[in-house]
Amino acid sequence: MQDHRAELEWRDGGVPVSKHFDDPYFSLDNGLAETRHVFLEGNGIPARLCDGLHIAELGFGTGLNLLTTVLAWQVSGAGKPLHFTSFEAFPMAQDDIAKALSSFPELHAIAPQFVKALQWDAPFEVVPGVTAHVIVGDARQTLPAWRGRADAWYLDGFSPAKNPELWSPELMSEVGRHTASNGTVATYTAAGFVRRGLEDAGFDVMRIKGFGRKRHMTVGTLVK
Repeated sequence: MQDHRAELEWRDGGVPVSKHFDDPYFSLDNGLAETRHVFLEGNGIPARLCDGLHIAELGFGTGLNLLTTVLAWQVSGAGKPLHFTSFEAFPMAQDDIAKALSSFPELHAIAPQFVKALQWDAPFEVVPGVTAHVIVGDARQTLPAWRGRADAWYLDGFSPAKNPELWSPELMSEVGRHTASNGTVATYTAAGFVRRGLEDAGFDVMRIKGFGRKRHMTVGTLVK
């Protein structure tokens, strides 16, 4: 796996940027707010936590989406176990993850514990009641082989223009195949070919207001 570690450069005082895709992992100014708007609100996560959820994600990155979800789970007091599965082709070094997450004061209470517990390709406990599993490798191979089904998906790969492989119709079909009945999907992108791929995969897709300068984003519910 060492040969497939993410290669980074740091910009704007602490934003990790993938050298491979020339795309930032998050915005330093509003990374948490963007995650909450796109992935948590886009999937209706806060209202669903009391039922116990299995969330899956394409593009683990720094773990920001996972930890933002953990914060929401803690605030909800739901008590039901939360499971989080993520697919990542280029895992970041844990020291880099720690450096990236240190930019978010809201995460300081849980980020060090998360970084210490983090394992690749094996389930681990983020906090009591929340289990995560980061599956390393090309999602075009690892997702078809996965036996799980998610209640909600975070599609958070790098820009479709720079990382089209993670948004292909074939991979969107696999997302649909690995989604529970009435499961949901949300992503920051409103690219037409992504929406069409999700529709073909069985999702009722809507384009809604995006976050910040992004006019639109995409959400969907599995209907077949």
